[in-house]
Amino acid sequence: MAKTINTSASLSFAIVAKVKDYFQLMKFTLSFTVVFSCVICFLLAPDNGYNLKMILLLFIAGMLVAGSANAINQAVEKDTDAQMKRTKMRPVADGRMSQREAYIFALIAGVIGVLMMWYFFNLSSALVSAFSLFIYAYIYTPLKTINSVAVLIGGFPGALPCLIGWLAGFYNQPISWTGGWILFGIQFLWQFPHFWAIAWVAHSDYTKVGFKLLPSDKGPTKFTALQAIMYSVLMIPVGILPYYFGMTGQVSMWIVIACNLFMVFQCIRLYREMDVKAARRVMFSSYIYLPIVLLALLADKLHVAL
Repeated sequence: MAKTINTSASLSFAIVAKVKDYFQLMKFTLSFTVVFSCVICFLLAPDNGYNLKMILLLFIAGMLVAGSANAINQAVEKDTDAQMKRTKMRPVADGRMSQREAYIFALIAGVIGVLMMWYFFNLSSALVSAFSLFIYAYIYTPLKTINSVAVLIGGFPGALPCLIGWLAGFYNQPISWTGGWILFGIQFLWQFPHFWAIAWVAHSDYTKVGFKLLPSDKGPTKFTALQAIMYSVLMIPVGILPYYFGMTGQVSMWIVIACNLFMVFQCIRLYREMDVKAARRVMFSSYIYLPIVLLALLADKLHVAL
């Protein structure tokens, strides 16, 4: 009896451990953030009500597609992940999961996710989902060790979830792309100060494995800080476009402008102080920026077809 209980307990622990590994393989927190943007942009589509069933289906499909891309990323970067402190305990890097298992999971999750987008929403959202997965896994990921242009390339799959969510919002009506590209633009520009701040903080780890993710090959420099300021400033006019095109009202416009000015301020502080502490402020400010902006746009949504 005791042996049976111990065997059952061991099996339970093994299952829990495997589930945790798959959550790590998907980079659940990162995937959740990506899908959050996707769902909010889905709800921003005009004449699109709060259909809980469709929201849940989009969330599941989005998590599968994002999880697939992250699984391929970890399989490809097995050796580099093993060398970095913050990533060495990932399941593939640590040897708890084989590359083959990660690729099989990625294939199954990616195919199911894209097919769900097609079946429940529309072909456009499915095709953009597949394109985003491909760019992230097979162009951005290997390019990180070759050239810092990887950040620019990675900005596309990083912002495409906004377009995907917007397109999915037209599952019961003719598609309009305008609002989706505006939302794409907001998140695309946001990624540069966000990601460069992360690369600044993790510079020693990234350098050790040959990742080229800062705009200067000399590492964290004033040029990097200037680039962060430039993209933060560009976020200001782009952030006004939802109001200009009648997607949202004046209240959210002023909230977005305030958030953009705050990002510019933090990037200027980075330029003046040039240290990890300032880079970390930019990083955490960017984490706060995105949900505030997207939720403000949603709360102030106007039912105007674009």
